[in-house]
Amino acid sequence: MRIRPISPDRLVAELTGRLDDASRTVEPARLRVAVDGAPAAGPDELAAALVDPLRARGRPVLHVRAADFLRPASLRFELGRTNPDAYYEGWNDETGLRREVLDPAGPGGDGRVLPSLWDAAADRASRARYVDLPPGGMVLVSGTLLLGGALPFDVTVHLQLSPAALRRRTGPADEWTLPAFDRYAEEVVPASFADVVVRADDPRHPALVEAGDS
Repeated sequence: MRIRPISPDRLVAELTGRLDDASRTVEPARLRVAVDGAPAAGPDELAAALVDPLRARGRPVLHVRAADFLRPASLRFELGRTNPDAYYEGWNDETGLRREVLDPAGPGGDGRVLPSLWDAAADRASRARYVDLPPGGMVLVSGTLLLGGALPFDVTVHLQLSPAALRRRTGPADEWTLPAFDRYAEEVVPASFADVVVRADDPRHPALVEAGDS
């Protein structure tokens, strides 16, 4: 493999081009994209940065945060508020994400997508309204631990952090989540199969991991 350093702006530009090209292969359907990574890697920020450039290319885009599809607190905190195994295995509401976002945006879906399902801060339904994503559109789902549950994405982007960078960039309040990301790296190995892998140890100097000679 080859590690190609790239500027943050150029990363957004290249990903925009790749996703625009990929969307042409599924027309008139919609493209479902995962932007996956630990919070320290900034998956939400990268997905948000892609929205305007994709719209400038004429692509209807909806950005959905997996953090708005968490399970209720009674389920997330059943084993305690800082249990890394529960965080790894059961915080994301994958059923809701599939039902309200990925299936409607997928083949045969009607494009009626719910941007958010659960307000974790208030611990209640978000009361968001459905959005109609037209054919040829794209949904960007950003968040953590997205690639281990067989969710039906068409394109997957994984932001990879080295163990040292993950620990350095994770704040003290969230250090309890580190064993969950260690499990994810060891059990799922998302960097081995994601369509696009970005090394994000330094947010100012990302690098694309590409097939080929090193």
